[in-house]
Amino acid sequence: MYAENFQLDSYLKRIDYKGPLGKNAEILKQLMRAQLFHVAFENLDVQAGKIVSLVPEQIVDKIVGQGRGGYCYEVNGLFAMALQALGFSYKFVACRPMFYPVRRPKTHMVLLVEADGDQWICDLGFGSYGIRAPIALSSLEQIQQQDFDQFRLTTEPSGAYVVQALVDGQWLSQFGFEPYASEWVDFMPANYLNSTHPDTIFVQKLLVIKHHEQGRDILLGDQLKQIRAEGTVVKQLSPEQREETLKQLLK
Repeated sequence: MYAENFQLDSYLKRIDYKGPLGKNAEILKQLMRAQLFHVAFENLDVQAGKIVSLVPEQIVDKIVGQGRGGYCYEVNGLFAMALQALGFSYKFVACRPMFYPVRRPKTHMVLLVEADGDQWICDLGFGSYGIRAPIALSSLEQIQQQDFDQFRLTTEPSGAYVVQALVDGQWLSQFGFEPYASEWVDFMPANYLNSTHPDTIFVQKLLVIKHHEQGRDILLGDQLKQIRAEGTVVKQLSPEQREETLKQLLK
């Protein structure tokens, strides 16, 4: 993934990363968490009636230049640019969201990144139960403790991989995939659907999610959900409170 205006130094400043640089799994984890904690998942463009741009240079300008966030293609695309600049090998993988009551098309995207002799799932744009660190493909059926969240990687009878999250004591499937590479252009139809279809959550409501060390904050419409290790607090916001919350989440 390449953009003419991508500069590694500017990206590292945007995500406030001051750690070592290299191509190992620990650095991959540190980079993913730094971006996750500093770049919000948000759908403001969709709410404004725009189709989200997948032009790499426009993604860089939006997230690095303007200090905005983005949804899965944008934030994972930006991460791919950083990985390429650092010399990591990776591929884009199309994923099927699995938390809906009916089977849905593959409208999500993650990265599979090579490091330390393994392939690692990296995803900075799934939402409320998104992973908070890379997960190795070799870690099947092993519980992944990530801060106070727990995840695991399992498989379907078809052989497809499935990432699950432990939610209220139950393992719930979040997304599934086959580990085959897709081209960036392959995500354009799904991006158009996510940007325009009335059944998508992105079209229906404002959605902003900000992960941080203590947990995550989710603004959905005029409701703010604050998830922490000790529990979840839900607040109904006035229009003024929503605007102020939005500013804070996009910092």
